[in-house]
Amino acid sequence: MYLTKESEHEYRFGDHGPKYLTQGPNVDLGVVVITPGEHHPCHLHETHEESFLALEGECQVWVNGELTVMKAGDYMVCAPYEAHYFENVSDSNFKAVFVKAPHPVNKDSVYVDWKPGQAFFDSSTTATV
Repeated sequence: MYLTKESEHEYRFGDHGPKYLTQGPNVDLGVVVITPGEHHPCHLHETHEESFLALEGECQVWVNGELTVMKAGDYMVCAPYEAHYFENVSDSNFKAVFVKAPHPVNKDSVYVDWKPGQAFFDSSTTATV
């Protein structure tokens, strides 16, 4: 058994960004806070899906160049190779639970040089980070 409290973990950037509550052996699970005006670069995962359950606020999310707005209570799954980009254009924090499954043995994030307003990318525009 593994038991933890969210308050026992730290956000990557002090009061925002991701914080992992567990990483492996089967899944990664954490919480992410995206502050007003902040964005998370476009990226995809090669070996796992990433899902999000919005807890607070709202956030614009582009998946493969298609815009949706996540609000508290919404659940979204990004399959492997579905590029996703988050931007908080509201005046309050966006908070969500994220789950990556299965747990990646090696880091599999691929960052994509794409921003809203641009034509959607093809595989030649990706770079592994």
